[in-house]
Amino acid sequence: MKTRTILLTLTLCLVGVAVAVAEDANMGTWKLNEVKSSFAAGATKNTTVVYEAAGDNVKVTVEGIDKDGKPTHNEWTGKYDGKDYPVTGDPNTDTRSLKKIDDHTLGLTGKKAGKVVTTGRIVVSADGKTRTVSTSGTDSMGMMMKSVAVYDKQ
Repeated sequence: MKTRTILLTLTLCLVGVAVAVAEDANMGTWKLNEVKSSFAAGATKNTTVVYEAAGDNVKVTVEGIDKDGKPTHNEWTGKYDGKDYPVTGDPNTDTRSLKKIDDHTLGLTGKKAGKVVTTGRIVVSADGKTRTVSTSGTDSMGMMMKSVAVYDKQ
């Protein structure tokens, strides 16, 4: 009886995680659509973004190219709770927070040494095929920048 209860509890937990992940419109692989995007001069272009489950967290892996054409890679693992979680591989931010606004919208904040350097909004279209990331902030030289990156679901 005890084994049956443990197995049932474990199964329900796994189903709950699967349902939560399935409802997240951001999950999956997204490729940059440069034609539909606009970037501030010298901005890094994130060419591929992958959202995947990591236990009860979300892991975001970003591949791109910097202003000199060199490859970039950064990773973030956290929750959509508005709290700061560490970013690895990004020279412009050391923490990032994502906050769920609704089923298709996330708020984004990036910080460097505790100071907000980037804010934005991530919106997945109603059909789930397009993701638009609008950001603004300051670059490493203190200059204001704004970018809109449009991604297609793969």
